[in-house]
Amino acid sequence: MDALKILVVDDEARMRKLVSDFLVRSGYKTIEAADGEEALEKFFTDKDIALIILDVMMPRLDGYGVAKEIRQYSQVPIIMLTAKGEERDELMGFSAGVDDYIPKPFSPRVLVARVEALLKRYNVVSEDKLSVGGIEIDKQAHTVTIDGELKDFSFKEFELLTYFIENRGIALSREKILNNVWNYDYYGDARTIDTHVKKLRSKMGAKGSYIRTVWGIGYKFEVPEA
Repeated sequence: MDALKILVVDDEARMRKLVSDFLVRSGYKTIEAADGEEALEKFFTDKDIALIILDVMMPRLDGYGVAKEIRQYSQVPIIMLTAKGEERDELMGFSAGVDDYIPKPFSPRVLVARVEALLKRYNVVSEDKLSVGGIEIDKQAHTVTIDGELKDFSFKEFELLTYFIENRGIALSREKILNNVWNYDYYGDARTIDTHVKKLRSKMGAKGSYIRTVWGIGYKFEVPEA
């Protein structure tokens, strides 16, 4: 997998280098911007930016302005770095669409940990292996094992089960499942979800009951407590 690209925005070159160095050591690629306008230019030019680390106080356009502009077009994760630690400043950041807020000074290791957590929350990165309730999924090998027995799933059944497990405990509408498993360019009938779920439950045997029907919404993957 190619290294994920992170846009680091700060008017202090020393701060940009510090953040970039730690991110690169952790396996990420970085590009830098020294002010808000340059940040927007690079974001809209470079289409594969996975996350933005954004300072607040910058010339030409501040971090709040950058976040508001980007949020009109994208839900890319944004972490805001700032010397301001007051509650109202944090609230301004969140109202502008920022996902996380780290006041300066900060530990670069903590910043990297927050980056990783946010990317996982957005499903930009995810674990290669999933294990829950006797079901084991290996994304690299594209295999499913249930109670130690290798099962045969179609590509779409595999994708559907993986999506359910990664979002376990969440009620998922048929539209959301279509958009994420079949992608936004799929124009089929939402009933195709019901057909695939029926086949999936059958192949899973007793574990098929983990995929619960949520009437009026869609489905929820839930492993009962022992």
